Amino acid sequence: MTGDEAVAPPDFETALLSLRGHRLRPELHLEEVPAPTRIAPYALALTGEVNAAPRTMDPDAMLGHGRFVVLHDPAGQEAWHGTFRVIVLAKARLEEELGADPLLGEVGWTWLTDALTEAGAGYHHLSGTVTRVLSETFGGLELRGGEVEIEVRASWTPTTPDLGPHLRAWAALTCQAAGLEPLPENVTSLNRRH
Repeated sequence: MTGDEAVAPPDFETALLSLRGHRLRPELHLEEVPAPTRIAPYALALTGEVNAAPRTMDPDAMLGHGRFVVLHDPAGQEAWHGTFRVIVLAKARLEEELGADPLLGEVGWTWLTDALTEAGAGYHHLSGTVTRVLSETFGGLELRGGEVEIEVRASWTPTTPDLGPHLRAWAALTCQAAGLEPLPENVTSLNRRH
């Protein structure tokens, strides 16, 4: 968290507390990382890895990853139209057939807007991009073949300091981009016992 932690504004403290204790899918591993320091006086950043083998950090089992950033400026910022801004990234490899779909950008954006709606996250001034990356390898890297990735980047202004729904929406987006099927309503994913 940037800013002077001893005198964090009450709204920022409320926002931080609202991010605790959520039951997210076991395939998603979260970690706090250094937040941007020049954009806002107060910030928090989390990264998430979606791993096919829950509770492991095996790079070969990683399906996708993302980043969730909260910015807070008690004075507000004109571009945000508020005092908070949430910035997210979700990135994952796709099957080649999906990567060739001409509607992939619209589908990726719908994953985000549906996740926000389903989580009950109030927001305004939503903007972002959906990028498709096709990588072809040559020479010594031939064995890897081609890869297609989707990257969803977005930011929005939350309507309240309760950012729990926004975290859950980003988690759902990141897992969906990584190819995990959405859980049916009122179903909780259970951790596997090893």
